[in-house]
Amino acid sequence: MPTHHVTCPLCEATCGLSVTVDDGAVTSVRGDALDVFSRGYLCPKGASIGSLHGDPDRVRAPLVKRGGRFVEVAWDEAFAEIAARLPRGDAAAVYLGNPGVHNLSTSLYARALIKALDTKNVYSASSVDQAPKQFAAGYLFGDPMSVPVPDLDRTDFLLLLGANPLVSNGSLMTSPDTRGRLRAIRARGGRVVVVDPMRSRTAESADQHLAIRPGTDALLLFALVHVLFAEDLVKLGALAPHVAGVDAVRALAVPFSPEAVAPATGLSAEAIRGLAADLAAAPTAAVYGRIGTTAQRFGSLASWLVDVLNVLTGNLDRPGGAMFPLAAAGQANAGRGRRPFRHGRWHSRVRGLPEVMGELPAATLADEIEAGGVRALVTLSGNPCVSTPNADRLAEALRGLDFMVSLDIYVNETTRHADVILPGTSPLERPHYDIALYQFAVRNVANWSDAVLETPLPQEWETLLRMTGAVVGMSDVDALDDVVAAQVASRFGVPVAEGRGPARLVDMMLRAGPYDVRLADLRAHPHGIDFGPLKPRVPEVLATESGRIELAPPALTADVPRLLAELTAPVPPMVLIGRRQLRSNNSWMHNIAPLMGGANRCTAQLNPTDAERLGLTPGDPCVVRSRTGKVTVPIEITDAIRPGVVSIPHGWGHTHPDTHTTVAAEHPGVNSNILADELLIDAPSGTAVLNGIPVEVTRA
Repeated sequence: MPTHHVTCPLCEATCGLSVTVDDGAVTSVRGDALDVFSRGYLCPKGASIGSLHGDPDRVRAPLVKRGGRFVEVAWDEAFAEIAARLPRGDAAAVYLGNPGVHNLSTSLYARALIKALDTKNVYSASSVDQAPKQFAAGYLFGDPMSVPVPDLDRTDFLLLLGANPLVSNGSLMTSPDTRGRLRAIRARGGRVVVVDPMRSRTAESADQHLAIRPGTDALLLFALVHVLFAEDLVKLGALAPHVAGVDAVRALAVPFSPEAVAPATGLSAEAIRGLAADLAAAPTAAVYGRIGTTAQRFGSLASWLVDVLNVLTGNLDRPGGAMFPLAAAGQANAGRGRRPFRHGRWHSRVRGLPEVMGELPAATLADEIEAGGVRALVTLSGNPCVSTPNADRLAEALRGLDFMVSLDIYVNETTRHADVILPGTSPLERPHYDIALYQFAVRNVANWSDAVLETPLPQEWETLLRMTGAVVGMSDVDALDDVVAAQVASRFGVPVAEGRGPARLVDMMLRAGPYDVRLADLRAHPHGIDFGPLKPRVPEVLATESGRIELAPPALTADVPRLLAELTAPVPPMVLIGRRQLRSNNSWMHNIAPLMGGANRCTAQLNPTDAERLGLTPGDPCVVRSRTGKVTVPIEITDAIRPGVVSIPHGWGHTHPDTHTTVAAEHPGVNSNILADELLIDAPSGTAVLNGIPVEVTRA
């Protein structure tokens, strides 16, 4: 039986898998022990890739809604429907879901469709996830893809805020076997400190856990900056000639003393001062923040201050600190013709929220539909009716559209509203290369995977080009592919290569890259090629107008007065946060039977003191209410969560009868984003607040 070595595309870790196939069926999935990056590591999601491929609920033919019901049709009929009903211009909107980042076809070809539609109404999962981090990086370093990642394999001190990489497998930090890497830090005498309202799996394995009040990370980070200046601990080192704005940051930090922020953060001034001293004293250190720091009211400021600390301690761009990866293909912050990052080039029509990286915040999509500006919607591998704030409002808004088309493998909570659903392939039916995620990897590697299994379906790039052709009145997919290839060749300064589809585009990007490697070389190395540890990239990585690290950019510092007001703001009695689960990945893997074993994991976790105050016992149903709605969910009592906080995992709520996800419907849970308020946003970026939402908890 043949064994294929592929890269897992189900999360950001990019682990190597060894997949054994017999007569077209997957018989075994193991970690690839020879993979240059993951070295045999495997999580439950990767092990389930065969079950995802064989899921009987997957859409396997185009569906068109006739008389309120989906019927299978031929591909030509589906595209004729799209050509007749999908408008161009701002009356059309596009929503890009998280799985699309893990799909080479959608990563490389979705923009062709967006360009053909000629619309400014583009939305994605980024604005309910990481956009504040990229926003901050854009203004600090000049490019939103210049996100420094911790040099995990060489650091002596790692400070993690709002991150649980032992469960998430890393995020904006591509890092297979994060558990092993964190253990190695401690084994070589280093320290790991976790700041999180919950004692997560990562916090349990750390040297120190600080249970911060949700949404106050920026206050803590500013207090650390304050201590560095007040105690003369700032040491820019080799960065000094490349940094502007240090004095401005010094002045901004003055009001944020540890004593001033302690009541709001729930952390003692002594603990804050001790953390600052430890960070400054470490031989090398890296500060890293993730979704707990981005999907909150001060996501951009928290993201900015993470890297302000990396700069002020001299740990940015040096081994063992926070460094800039250099991917083999498509590295956005390298090469020719880069312009300094800007946002707000246009704004949403109803609420005036700013464009960031060519997209508008998902928190305002329902506004645009309800106001009549958006009359048609295209969703690509997304489920915003579960994953965006005030999800019930968005679901109701979709009912009023004139037309909706979805490229997806399921009839889910969002695609059930579509007029046309076009099926995509399974991960084993398509080639793969992680164009985006290698740009955030903790080591410079590259790995190409050919498709493992044949499929009767067209590849997603072909489907996207046919959709593009339906919009512009052009039916020749090869000609459209040549247009895309010519654009890539022009962008990267290389000749147009032979071939078709994503393989041709990746080969051109590799030829333009820094490592003198071709696609043929990657195919000859099925376990990947290791280009070595991260290397310093300042100043060539910088693309700001000044050519320096802009430590105090006005787009960020203008929001500091809003943060300062938090020092005297009343503290809500209860706030809601999400939580990661190793056997789950947002909403789209809940239909995989091997991942859904065991007890219902969609519970509301409460501290014992809150449970006693509310008269709740384990397993009791409770009602959690916010301004936007309410859910009834069973209670789980644990001292792992700080008092005043309730935690419900993200991505559940599979209760609608019109979906076709049998396993998910047997484990429905509740949709926590019914409680997320679309009016609560991170002001600079417009990103939705999913952590720190004021709620009321009562007995059911």
